Amino acid sequence: MNLPQTALDRLDRRILATLQESARLSNADLARTVGLSPSPCLRRVRDLEEAGVVRRYVALLDPKSVGWPVSVFVQVTLERQAEQALERFEATVGARPEVMECYLMTGDADYLLRVVAGSIEAYERFLIDVLTRVPGVASIKSSFALKQVKYSTALPLDEGDAASQAWTRSR
Repeated sequence: MNLPQTALDRLDRRILATLQESARLSNADLARTVGLSPSPCLRRVRDLEEAGVVRRYVALLDPKSVGWPVSVFVQVTLERQAEQALERFEATVGARPEVMECYLMTGDADYLLRVVAGSIEAYERFLIDVLTRVPGVASIKSSFALKQVKYSTALPLDEGDAASQAWTRSR
């Protein structure tokens, strides 16, 4: 959707911060929390959704509770950064449910992945059966997370945050 660029206002930020904490709130509870009446609150939420600021709503699960206690950060370097090699690698990892995140990087490695596994042996199978078989992979370096010190899905939405002001919307 191509809309004129407008800064997120204070109410948009409050709505977004509240939704990041608890997306299951009813519109009436959300409106009460941010200090709006339900109709304008719902209109703002719909505007944020339509513009793609709110991409989707999810339930965050505890990985250990559902059988994924091992978290691995994987640096992958390709032999060449040709478009076809990049696309092939991205298609392979994009199809794998244990790959939680994948980033094309600058620096020493071409990609950084966050992979979850049920065990070290399960990660070893993923490494041998999947990653090492992608044509054009030159090197793979795995680092196992020992402890999660911080994890957040909530983006910072401070009033002065330039990124939060780059949203596009029309009212």
